[in-house]
Amino acid sequence: MSRHPRLDVSTAYCRLRGARAGVDPEFGARIQWDIPLLDGYPWVEIPNKGTDSEGFFGLYNPGLWKLVREGNFDAVFCPTGYIRASFWITYFASKFSHSAFLFGTDATSLSPRDSKKWKRTVKRIFWPLLYRLASQVVAPSSGTCDLMRSLGIPNDRITRVPFVVDNDWWIAQSALVDREAVRATWGAGPNSSVILFCAKLQPWKRPLDLLQAFAQANVANSLLVFAGEGPLRESLQSEAARLGCLNRVRFPGFVNQSQLPACYVGADLLVLPSEYEPFGLVVNEAMLCGCMAAASDQVGAARDLIAPIDPSFIYPCGDVAALTTLLRRALSDPQRLSRVRAAACERMKTWSPREYIEATLEAVERAVSRIRPAS
Repeated sequence: MSRHPRLDVSTAYCRLRGARAGVDPEFGARIQWDIPLLDGYPWVEIPNKGTDSEGFFGLYNPGLWKLVREGNFDAVFCPTGYIRASFWITYFASKFSHSAFLFGTDATSLSPRDSKKWKRTVKRIFWPLLYRLASQVVAPSSGTCDLMRSLGIPNDRITRVPFVVDNDWWIAQSALVDREAVRATWGAGPNSSVILFCAKLQPWKRPLDLLQAFAQANVANSLLVFAGEGPLRESLQSEAARLGCLNRVRFPGFVNQSQLPACYVGADLLVLPSEYEPFGLVVNEAMLCGCMAAASDQVGAARDLIAPIDPSFIYPCGDVAALTTLLRRALSDPQRLSRVRAAACERMKTWSPREYIEATLEAVERAVSRIRPAS
């Protein structure tokens, strides 16, 4: 985006978690991503005067007011959520500066991650009012677009700006991977079938569903790899022992970004069983590395990325029997799996940074024309 001739981009960070080492509470570990996140574009860190917690004042960056007020921006895009004080600082600064203000959500339903019903009721009342504050709503998936329409947001105020990763990087890195060498570290031979779970080991990701389906499917010469860390690790190990399949399950722990292409290339099928997954960028990553993905129907990427290839790789969330059937069918026909893997690579050619930038431009143009109509 910073190299695009029609964009002059300035980026302000409220904190640098991930770019700098720090404890990620969901991984339950100290994390620092090992690829450059801050190179190649202008950015500034606005000091956080808040608590750095997950509450409203966790992100309180008063310096945003001056930045926006003095920046003379045509448009301000704020991905920081409305439950943070910094969102509202940015919103009011944009209004006073007559800058277009774009924001959105990655949600595809009103259901919260913690399943508390009162939150769903509050969202149904509050969200139609909230998203009408946007000069243009940015929606990263088809599911989010549908949600916004269901809340009464007019279609012309919604732009699908697809959730993407750096396609070129993933393709280039995957080409460098020695697939057989990676599989050998897991104890997988040339004829083994490898299923990959790549996510935080958290309840809403439902890794136990996959473990149980793997045990029930009982596909000959198959392995299950849990690439991730989190509070469910010990439970998964205990359950694998109880199910009698611990010798066919691997727990490599947290895998940093530079090593993820090897995981995807080494696997035959990625499975994302989540009950709460607004999108799921691991699906993008896996498909770019030539690994087909299967997912529950609660994963946003299932509709946009998996269904166009083969909807049979989507199953009802929580239905272990359906997931068991999916695993048996997918792993019993290597030729079919090879075909859908090739189709996955083809699908990603039209879900890339190019489409993201084009959609962002469209969203900005609509937003600016709305607040500054041509005379």
